Amino acid sequence: MFVIDGKEIGNSEVPFIIAELSANHDGSLEKAKETILQAKEAGADAVKIQTYTADSMTIDCDEEDFKIKSGLWDGYKLYDLYKEASTPYEWHKELFEYSNKIGIILFSTPFDTEAVDLLEKFNPPAYKIASFELVDLDLIEYVASKGKPMFISTGMANISEIKDAVLAAKKGGCKDLILFHCISSYPTPTCEANINMVKVLKEEFDVEVGLSDHTLTDTAAIAAVALGASVIEKHFTLTRLDKGPDSEFSIEPEELKNLIANLYDCCKATREKNFKRSKVEIQNKSFRRSLYFVKDLNENDIITPDNVRKIRPGYGLPPKFFKEIINKRVAKNVKRGERVTWDKIKKKI
Repeated sequence: MFVIDGKEIGNSEVPFIIAELSANHDGSLEKAKETILQAKEAGADAVKIQTYTADSMTIDCDEEDFKIKSGLWDGYKLYDLYKEASTPYEWHKELFEYSNKIGIILFSTPFDTEAVDLLEKFNPPAYKIASFELVDLDLIEYVASKGKPMFISTGMANISEIKDAVLAAKKGGCKDLILFHCISSYPTPTCEANINMVKVLKEEFDVEVGLSDHTLTDTAAIAAVALGASVIEKHFTLTRLDKGPDSEFSIEPEELKNLIANLYDCCKATREKNFKRSKVEIQNKSFRRSLYFVKDLNENDIITPDNVRKIRPGYGLPPKFFKEIINKRVAKNVKRGERVTWDKIKKKI
């Protein structure tokens, strides 16, 4: 367990919920701020942005290698996509100040060391490494050197690549690390979410584990929490009707609110590991079977299967004592419908 800006994160706590703003500002600072506000009002613990420029990600080039030929962004040049989707550096100060004002955690995914240096000016409480940057070990080590908790997404990665990333984080000095299970498909079909990887990552690396979820349903996130995930990240937008670069795999305010409620319920339903029964269950024990006299008996009469039965309600002796009391004598007069209790049975025949 560790703490991010006063919020405890761990498997014994309710899930830490991150609303990923990403490109859902659609080029508007005011929309970015409104999206942050709506995330807070829906119940998110944090909002995450992404810190890069088109020039820090790629080059403006028309060669075929730089063109996207399938999927959600089919037809884009890489440079044009990143230019449209990026969060301008000049917005960052205002976004951090606004988030602090309304009381929600804001942090970011940097995509190069210059982005880290920019973010350090605002003292973010954590950093995220994107799945696509998991193989940039120098970046991971540099981020780790800042001494903040780190989230690392593992989309597309094999076990060896994840091990390298974890070692780079530890080498850089990271002490608080969460690995995010992630499927880098936008959106991800729920049937391909492979949520058992939450358990695999937790067991293999002995760290807290979360889910960076690109599905559009609650199923994967709820399953992840049930399997031990302590953090859930979802892309978040005011409305998918805006048709921004990320809107197709982002959830809306009411969906986020409902998801959080469902995750909290799941957490309550799965965190206990004992035989403690709920109050409702204890009350319903009265509907179990127990032993009752079904005929009037006089003192010293013999108890037989004809005058005692295992019936509901459950206020008499448990049914397991049925054979033990047969052929013993009653210690007092009893009436039909009385509970069988030890004080009504003679110890000796």
